[in-house]
Amino acid sequence: MTNSKRKSLGKREVWNLGVLFSGDADPGIEDQLAEVRRKSYEFINKWKGRRDYLRDPGVLRQALDEYEAWKGDCGSDGDPGYYFWLRTQQDQNSPDLKARFNKIEEFSRKIENDIQFFYLGIAKISPRLRKKFLGAPVLRKYRHFIDRIFAESGHLLGEREEKILNLKSAVSYSNWVRMTAGFLVREERKVFVGDGTRDVRTFSDILSLMNSGDRKVRDSANRAFNDILMKHVDVAEAELNSVLANKKVDDELRHFERPDLSRHINDDIDSEVVDCLIGSVAERFDIPAEYYRLKARLLGARKLKYHERNADFGKIGKHYPYAKSRQLVYRVLKRLDDEFADIFGSFTENGRIDVYPRKGKTSGAFCVHHCLSQPTFILLNHTGTLHDVLTIAHEVGHGINNELIRKKQNALNFGTPTSTAEVASTFLEDFVLEEILKGSDDEQKLAIMVMKLNDDVSTIFRQVACYRFERELHRVFGEKGYLSKGEIGALFQKHMAAYMGDCVEQSPGSENWWVYWGHIRYFFYVYSYASGLLISKSMQNSVKKDPEFVAKVKEFLSAGLSESPRKIFLKLGIDITDRLFWNRGLDEVENLLKETTALARKLGKI
Repeated sequence: MTNSKRKSLGKREVWNLGVLFSGDADPGIEDQLAEVRRKSYEFINKWKGRRDYLRDPGVLRQALDEYEAWKGDCGSDGDPGYYFWLRTQQDQNSPDLKARFNKIEEFSRKIENDIQFFYLGIAKISPRLRKKFLGAPVLRKYRHFIDRIFAESGHLLGEREEKILNLKSAVSYSNWVRMTAGFLVREERKVFVGDGTRDVRTFSDILSLMNSGDRKVRDSANRAFNDILMKHVDVAEAELNSVLANKKVDDELRHFERPDLSRHINDDIDSEVVDCLIGSVAERFDIPAEYYRLKARLLGARKLKYHERNADFGKIGKHYPYAKSRQLVYRVLKRLDDEFADIFGSFTENGRIDVYPRKGKTSGAFCVHHCLSQPTFILLNHTGTLHDVLTIAHEVGHGINNELIRKKQNALNFGTPTSTAEVASTFLEDFVLEEILKGSDDEQKLAIMVMKLNDDVSTIFRQVACYRFERELHRVFGEKGYLSKGEIGALFQKHMAAYMGDCVEQSPGSENWWVYWGHIRYFFYVYSYASGLLISKSMQNSVKKDPEFVAKVKEFLSAGLSESPRKIFLKLGIDITDRLFWNRGLDEVENLLKETTALARKLGKI
């Protein structure tokens, strides 16, 4: 983005971090850190060394009330930690911001280490007393929080060992991951951008350009993208091996018998449920294979090159400036529920959304929250495509989820387990897409339906293929001790080919695409995209049949961590342990594929 463009951005189109601090040099930052320290050690000094809260439910209730107040107000880093994390997302390559954030992380780790006695103490409550605590009426407010600690207790170490693991986490994991991401986002290349012109574009822009319907543009972007990945693949090899080794050590110390078990426990979901989902989706990889066969025919190719699998087809016919996109999303939310629209309106009016791509700004999109007392922020990289409109809906779905939880839950239940985190986002995204389809002619409908299929295939099948790639990556690493970039690339291509079928070429350069795929560094996170979309399809159908069902949707969105996902969904009539449930969602994708194929034939496109 040019300087003139950056200066012209309205206040509502960049984050208003002034609600936290006036700037990076605000003297209030140090004052706040001092206050965080004071509140933290007030709790620590009061409860450390005591054992009565581990025997008496009434005393534990008092301690949990104080712990919840601390967690909701400031936690271990307060506004300074949140502020500087957000600033590093706006400028990933600033050494000053990295230094400030690293110092606050160090400050936070010290407090987390000193306060973890409380969590570990609850985990060590004897099995004989656990039933008494879980059944105590005085602890009803915190029952599921306590139950989750008990579920994790067999994998927790002693206090000294936990401190060591916390202290090493930055140098053995997060610094590595941030390094690779930082190298990528600072890259720029000159590429074709249309009409025969070339221009310098950021890494994030290049990712978007690879989806262009103009072959020259997407091929140019692909060459630039592969060049960037090739430049950094050796470093990424060292990085990935290091974080894999770190996880292997942690898993062995904690006695996790499978590398994804820690994810499942953390997400409050049974491994059997995830295995059922992964198996159900993998058994139907014929759906994406058939989709790519259709896509190749629509684009007039025998096979798609790897980077062409997401290429735009047809002419949707519209550019979506941010203001227009915002209005469209607001209109859909208003029709679904007034409160949904009000929450989105507060985001846009109060500077909670950073809209446009800039050099150094992190790529992609996200929605983030921290303490109960702090605002939600959303990051976009809006370039005006239809996909960007859906991204707004997706991230706003997360934001609405956060705000409804904030309204109903205490700080210990503030959040969503990964297993259900993508339900709200995909639920709203699909309603926005339906709004866009209204009034479209057949040509536009075909283009949009192909785009929708592309997104469903990426969200469900690609993420499940990635999960299977991760499983094998961890297994082979455990056997060999180190994997070369070539070995990682071969595993990656194997699993991508498994779901893409024989109409997508695993082109030269695609073996390095794992380099930028950040999710594989957050270990087994990706199943939640598939589960979220398939569950949200069920909710969408219920709302279409009965608009009043949106009250049940809001009940789910407000539940946070107060109960397990299985119990929350059972209240809505959804059994996520049932293999037939997942297959009903997959049937919908297959039906959309059949409708799209029929429309393509009707229009003479195939």
